[in-house]
Amino acid sequence: MLVRGVGVRHLEAIEDATQSALLAAIETWTRGGLPENPSAWLFRVASNHVIGDLRQAARRNRLTEEHSAEVAHSTDIAPSAFMAGDVRDDLLRMLFACCDESIPVESQLVVALKTLCGFDVREIAERLFLTEANVYKRLGRARSQLRDLPFDPNDLSVEQVIGRLPAVQSVLYLLFTEGYLSSHAESAIRRDLCDEAKRLTGLLTEQSVTATPETFALLALMHLHSARMTARQDEAGDLLLLDEQDRTLWDQEEIRTGLSWLARSADGPTFSRYHAEAGIAAEHCLAPSISETRWDRIVECYALLERLAPSAIHTLNRAVAVAEWRGPLAGLAVIEGLEPPSWLAGSYLWAAVLSDLHRRCGHDADARRYAHVALETAPSSAIKETLQRRLQGGVA
Repeated sequence: MLVRGVGVRHLEAIEDATQSALLAAIETWTRGGLPENPSAWLFRVASNHVIGDLRQAARRNRLTEEHSAEVAHSTDIAPSAFMAGDVRDDLLRMLFACCDESIPVESQLVVALKTLCGFDVREIAERLFLTEANVYKRLGRARSQLRDLPFDPNDLSVEQVIGRLPAVQSVLYLLFTEGYLSSHAESAIRRDLCDEAKRLTGLLTEQSVTATPETFALLALMHLHSARMTARQDEAGDLLLLDEQDRTLWDQEEIRTGLSWLARSADGPTFSRYHAEAGIAAEHCLAPSISETRWDRIVECYALLERLAPSAIHTLNRAVAVAEWRGPLAGLAVIEGLEPPSWLAGSYLWAAVLSDLHRRCGHDADARRYAHVALETAPSSAIKETLQRRLQGGVA
């Protein structure tokens, strides 16, 4: 709403104003209770903050007065406009706007995750396998390019929406992933992020232009993962390994919903990475136990995923599945001689898998060496504690 009023070139001022409004809400609402329309209250406070900043920066010039009038008009209609659906629609439009084709894809993801999804720089670096310095650089470049673009989130053409849809899907995928296995120090699972990712992806399925097989497969993946959410934590909030989970707690309605979207995604010749990942999730959800899991089908899906989106992380995951199917030596053979890229070599994921496979093969010295690296590089205490159990004999 604020971007529509004052323009994307003032995005950083809008971000500051939004943060200030939220901080003011914490202080004011704690003392006096919630206002009748909290969303409208936040919008008014943020818009007043933006107007003040623009007036100060531009010394009350004519342009600032023009923007002030526009924001004031938007404020007048805020109580009726700020229904939940409209907010999500605005967010979705902003996602498409941030994914402008003139901005490199990596920078699109960074600015969307930071500005619209609330990720901090460390979380973005963790999810995109970047250094924090690199995230700052990409964020700065993306903001600079957005300031120079002729911008109106309401004027996106059908062609622009179609062209930007893959980037928006990537943002929503990363948003859900961070919620499902969070790198946040205090929360191993962030349901709010998962729910928001599902809601926004659901909105994509309601529009003819964005209701594609890839969108259906992405939503299927989210529902199938969400089905296991409750069983993935114990009463203390610690993460549970797959073989530690009580499968009776898995949400059967979520599984049915996910399978329904997966079936819809099969309409047509398209097969994307989301299809492959949803297929893997479906196999886990349908398996009665670890031993009865169709690991051969999962290995096949990972092989397809490697061809669709070549990445050492997919090869690593295939090695884990092969180890469950054919044994740990066969799993090690998959990654034997593979030189991991620097972003993966420095991640806990690579070391954790190698430690586990070596341990199961009886290579104790290698297992301990890699376990030390994995525990040292774990991004959160919850993941570290899970790794400790895993590397002592659990099954992922």
